[in-house]
Amino acid sequence: MLLNAIHWNPSEGLDLGFFTIHYYSVMFIIAFTLGWYIMKSIYTREGVAIEKLDSLFIYTVLATLIGARLGHVIFYDWEYFQNHLLEIFLPVRFEPEFEFTGFRGLASHGAAIGIIVAMYLYAKRIIQKPVLWILDRIVIPVASGAIFVRIGNFINSEIIGKPTNSDYGVIFEKLGEDFPRHPAQLYESACYLAIFLILWFIYWKTEKRFKQGYIFGLFLVLLWTVRFFIEFIKEPQVGERANWLLNTGQWLSIPFVIAGLYFMYRPTKQKIV
Repeated sequence: MLLNAIHWNPSEGLDLGFFTIHYYSVMFIIAFTLGWYIMKSIYTREGVAIEKLDSLFIYTVLATLIGARLGHVIFYDWEYFQNHLLEIFLPVRFEPEFEFTGFRGLASHGAAIGIIVAMYLYAKRIIQKPVLWILDRIVIPVASGAIFVRIGNFINSEIIGKPTNSDYGVIFEKLGEDFPRHPAQLYESACYLAIFLILWFIYWKTEKRFKQGYIFGLFLVLLWTVRFFIEFIKEPQVGERANWLLNTGQWLSIPFVIAGLYFMYRPTKQKIV
């Protein structure tokens, strides 16, 4: 039966004995690698030197990881990290005993802010184009990367959905549960695939790429609208905020949507060549 619950309890990675290749890390590698090839095709079309992709790759990777980490620390878990500052950028936990944990806490809102800041620096220092030029283009691989990040969350049984109260759903056995939940990570991943395809089509098949800020704005509206509504079927990441009218992810998404509408519909006469 298609509606029967799926039992989900995979390993976190491929154990090589002396080293474990975590599937979540593999998803990030796929995301960044695919993103590089997407931007290569865009730079080729735009006549931009491919050599400048190396700097873009470094800026994007660092901005994503640092921004996502700080976003989690500030928006979701500052109460803990204010007393454990070294653990913000170290993949370990010192209390109650020393433990290698990896970087488990990453927040997409922080990653978004980090990438915007990094693209401003990249535009000024490396490519010498308006920051909205690069933002209109970088959001296409960012959308594709989000697909794989959420698949990684699903593999790790994290950012889980609420119980379905039916036979449909996924039983996350790793969490010690025996009831099905919404596979919210996969819902979100599928939505990001649709967003990627929309942005890709608009860039390659329409003249909207000449309206500075339009594709960037559309990305903000689509991605954070998806995030806003998916949050209704996800368990709150901060238990103490479970009774809020909207959860943390939803409150943080609203300003991005508003900013996106501004960039889409603001009057402009300038064409970027």
